[in-house]
Amino acid sequence: MRERVIELTDFSAPELDVYARLNENQLRSRADPANALFVAESPLVIGRALDGGCEPVSFLMETAHVEGKGRALLERCPDVPVYAAAPELLTQLTGFHLTRGMLCAMRRPAPRDASALLRDARRVAVLENVMNPTNIGAIFRSAAALGMDAVLLTEQGSDPLYRRAARVSMGTVFQVPWAYLPPDWPKLLAAHGFATCAMALRHDTLRLDDPRLARQARLAVVLGTEGDGLASDTIAACDYTVCIPMSHGVDSLNVAAASAVAFYALGRHPAEQEAEP
Repeated sequence: MRERVIELTDFSAPELDVYARLNENQLRSRADPANALFVAESPLVIGRALDGGCEPVSFLMETAHVEGKGRALLERCPDVPVYAAAPELLTQLTGFHLTRGMLCAMRRPAPRDASALLRDARRVAVLENVMNPTNIGAIFRSAAALGMDAVLLTEQGSDPLYRRAARVSMGTVFQVPWAYLPPDWPKLLAAHGFATCAMALRHDTLRLDDPRLARQARLAVVLGTEGDGLASDTIAACDYTVCIPMSHGVDSLNVAAASAVAFYALGRHPAEQEAEP
């Protein structure tokens, strides 16, 4: 193990650019997708990324973790270089404290096709321009836990592989299939037989517990950007407008919290509900 560990002494080494000098948009490198990268943080997230087939390029970690909590992951990647240093030096290099003392640079997986994901799905989440990586991560975690088959995103939203998004998701961005949608995505969903419910604060809405929603064989839960919510054109294009009943004068929930409530209420297929005693 130790023979491939490189103790850090020169922070200007180009191999460390991915961790210290390239921002996440530069790592994503749409102009050169074959060499696009992302950074996974913490052993749990790195392990789920490896389980999902992501290819590691290098590790950056606290020296103590080489033979400790990171050992099992390193053994899975015997030919991948490992850069190591004391925690305070890593913080100096990266500008932040490493969660669980470990990062891994990985090649971005090939984009998935939204139409292919819809073909076999019954419950999906659609995220229109959701910008905050923390919200993206929380929504993925809820989608994984509460029965959603896929997450579909508009191009203007945040990237699920941003370091913070993947970390907050607890690595579920590598477990729940996801893809970016084309501009005319309501037509794509309709073509695959999905009913669409727009989560929005309107006077003409159905309650989330309306039985018509639960009976849909295929259902897409559509959530909008922080603050402004869904675009009016999007709401008009959906089959239903749906609200979460609230009390104590609260008028709305954060999009991540709203997603968890909606997924819990709507994430099960009708056949699964009928099978319950």
